[in-house]
Amino acid sequence: MRKVIGIGETILDIIFKNDQPHTAVPGGSVFNGLVSLGRLNVPVSFISEVGNDRVGDIIRKFMEENHISTELVDRFPDGKSPISLAFLDDDNNANYTFYKDYPKQRLEVSMPVINQDDILIFGSYYSLNPALRERTIEFLEYAKERKAIIYYDPNFRKAHAHEAIYLTPTILENLEYADIVRGSDEDFFNIFGKTDVDRVYSDHIKFYCERFISTHGANGVNLYTGKLSEHFDTDAINPVSTIGAGDNFNAGIIYGLLKYNIGYHDLPSLSKETWKKIIRCGMDLASEVCQSYDNYISKEFAASYRK
Repeated sequence: MRKVIGIGETILDIIFKNDQPHTAVPGGSVFNGLVSLGRLNVPVSFISEVGNDRVGDIIRKFMEENHISTELVDRFPDGKSPISLAFLDDDNNANYTFYKDYPKQRLEVSMPVINQDDILIFGSYYSLNPALRERTIEFLEYAKERKAIIYYDPNFRKAHAHEAIYLTPTILENLEYADIVRGSDEDFFNIFGKTDVDRVYSDHIKFYCERFISTHGANGVNLYTGKLSEHFDTDAINPVSTIGAGDNFNAGIIYGLLKYNIGYHDLPSLSKETWKKIIRCGMDLASEVCQSYDNYISKEFAASYRK
């Protein structure tokens, strides 16, 4: 059976509304999508790290409850599990403040079992972090060798925009490993300083990775595959919180690849119709998550969606 392996950080998100703590949920960009996939009964493992503390206990317990294997989660004795404060504005978009205290030795976990057509997802600043780069490359090299589908979401926040020039070589290297790249218009503006998505694709992405999905919130989704260039409209919704929308769009795309049995060798020849069905899954999961304060789809939604 095909499985999904994620590499990323786990963090406890404490969400504030009107400057008051509203709820606390385990989060992290790749993590959020994996929780949704776990709820959809997809076999999932996660390469990550948490402290040997109370927050680490909460995160690990949550992973187990959501069918995510904790076998590849490093528990470090020095340092503390990271937390983030997410402040929702009037439009329910979040501004983040992060608190992190990691040890010197990082990601001391064994190599996961990866087979052909498994899907490896990675991204965010975690995939650019010099302290983790060597390990990240080992995982990516192995996944590439095994002909797994590698899915990259740069998820490049405004907080790192001033480092974009310095980080660009690593971002380009990540693009080169990827079979599918998905990001928001905001990510690419923060990295390349461009808002024209056609130019972003032709000038910066296409040379490294042909398959590119760009999301634009309420303004829909653009797909480029070298052969195709398509736009898909999103359904109008009233979001409660946009936290986790992109992460769950990723989960939906991955679910679509599995549902329609798309393997590594099928990617270059996918039709517009097949892509449309896969992107529909991404939109379904993203819009579901926007309608709650959770970072992932509900168990009820997952149960009905599997049918």
